[in-house]
Amino acid sequence: MSISAFISYLKLERNYSEHTVKAYERDIGGFKDFCENQGELDVSHASYPLIRSWIVTLSDQGISNRTINRKVSSLQAYYKFLLKVGDIKISPLLKHRALKTSKKVEIPFSESEMETILSKIPFDDDFEGARDKLIVELLYTTGMRRAELVNLKIKDVDFSGQVLKVLGKRNKERILPLLPSTVDQIKNYLNRRSELGDVLDSTYLLLTKQGLKIYETLVYRTINKYFSLVSPKVKKSPHIIRHTFATHLLNRGADLNSVKELLGHSSLASTQVYTHNSIAELKKVHQKAHPRNKK
Repeated sequence: MSISAFISYLKLERNYSEHTVKAYERDIGGFKDFCENQGELDVSHASYPLIRSWIVTLSDQGISNRTINRKVSSLQAYYKFLLKVGDIKISPLLKHRALKTSKKVEIPFSESEMETILSKIPFDDDFEGARDKLIVELLYTTGMRRAELVNLKIKDVDFSGQVLKVLGKRNKERILPLLPSTVDQIKNYLNRRSELGDVLDSTYLLLTKQGLKIYETLVYRTINKYFSLVSPKVKKSPHIIRHTFATHLLNRGADLNSVKELLGHSSLASTQVYTHNSIAELKKVHQKAHPRNKK
């Protein structure tokens, strides 16, 4: 069974996003190239020793264990598909164990850093300034993913209900509440947007000054640009703002299930990675308030 059949399965049956499908295609394609260099042309029936040899080669190239595990995970999904369609009887990765990785700690922005960005940093008084501020505002007040932000359409905004419809992973829709400040930012941005000349991607909410739909790299650069002004943290990305959104809600008493729904996670396990900071906050409260704690 060809790799292209698996890719079609991910797109048409699993409804994976274009970004996710490309990642699978890239990972499996890398293994296919390795197999061909080793004289093995049938990737679907590759042996585990050959896969182990690929893993060793990746490691020798300085690729992290976390990235290698992701690539192998893509390969595992491919072999599960081959099992499902009856092309193979046993997966060569049946007994594979993932490589050990260090725990990934993502440090959220503080509330004061977020307040400085949204209330004190001067954004340019033009279309791009209004757009950039809205990008930060939407990411922080809704916790949406970068890809979800890029694909927002004007019709997704319900001004009267003060909610926003988001199309998440696997085309799952969810409704997110909008704060009054966010609604004001959207209206201000749309006023600026009306001053643009030709608008080619008119259905999308966020545009470049050329009237085209924004792209993920632009969002990343925008976050880096403004947060470099207020934060010494090494990692400044849209995902860290999503992490910040969840952490700040949990620190202020939001329950885990509510945060799970807002983030669009399919299970609580995915949301629990955001709780380490709120645990630290709870410890402070506990130590400060408990009568048995000797001051």
